[in-house]
Amino acid sequence: MACNLCPRYCKVNREKGERGICGESARVKVARAALHMWEEPCISGKDGSGAVFFCGCALHCVFCQNKPIANGTVGKEISVERLSEIFLELQEKKANNINLVTAGQFAPQVGKALQRAKAEGLKLPVVYNTSSYETVDTIKGLEGLVDIYLPDLKYVDSGLSKKYSHAPDYFVTATEAIKEMVRQTGAPEFVVTGEEKRIFAREYNERCDEEDEILLKKGVIVRHLLLPGCIEDSKKVISYLLHSYGNEIYISIMNQFTPLAGLEKYPELNRRITGAEYEEVIDFALEQGIENAFIQEGGTAEESFIPAFDLEGI
Repeated sequence: MACNLCPRYCKVNREKGERGICGESARVKVARAALHMWEEPCISGKDGSGAVFFCGCALHCVFCQNKPIANGTVGKEISVERLSEIFLELQEKKANNINLVTAGQFAPQVGKALQRAKAEGLKLPVVYNTSSYETVDTIKGLEGLVDIYLPDLKYVDSGLSKKYSHAPDYFVTATEAIKEMVRQTGAPEFVVTGEEKRIFAREYNERCDEEDEILLKKGVIVRHLLLPGCIEDSKKVISYLLHSYGNEIYISIMNQFTPLAGLEKYPELNRRITGAEYEEVIDFALEQGIENAFIQEGGTAEESFIPAFDLEGI
């Protein structure tokens, strides 16, 4: 069967072991399944997000923060049945949700595993954590299985997306995928630990500094990672999201870019974001009237955001 899961449309037969740009066959390959504390506060909470890191990627960004799994140099192949068991095991470990990290190349298998796990007692919200380089059909196939979408919007400029992600069509493709995600979830809904009622964005914004744990149960958080020297494009990303969705989504503006080995051909990326750059983008977002946002404070560009892909939980 020709693979058309992602916008690359490689059309290889992954069932026969052929591999396209994502680098993976049809057999699910994962590198880690464990409690993860480094997502947005309403995702990680106090106990952690149940993050399952999948191998392979359709983008292969030159600055990739998870290169070992994107390139498939680590990881273990497992069955759909084992994947469903992992979801249930994370629930037993008191994860706040099931967090599917870069799962698009295995979307049909993940869907089957979720259906199986839900039939066997999985009650946690499901988070789909993606680069957004997805087809609308793939996202439609997840409707009813995913509660929270955590997509990136990396670029507006097609020149940047071509140079750094080999995808001049990234913005058009990603924004169509995000539109479908928002259609599925609607406005963000939260729940306060110990309270039965759900709350919405305005009340969450008022209460997020309280000691009570407040977790996202449904909705979309679009992430944007600032890249060195690309501040004007970052402003375009934020402007697009605000004008397209207003308070219907949250925007997570991230300064945790970590330059790793392999950037010799891209020396302009071989540094961290400065405080002045980040403040400029945050000030712009505030001037544009942003209300629903996550920002990062202090020295967050550390390798602590990159977990050990050591097959834990597999």
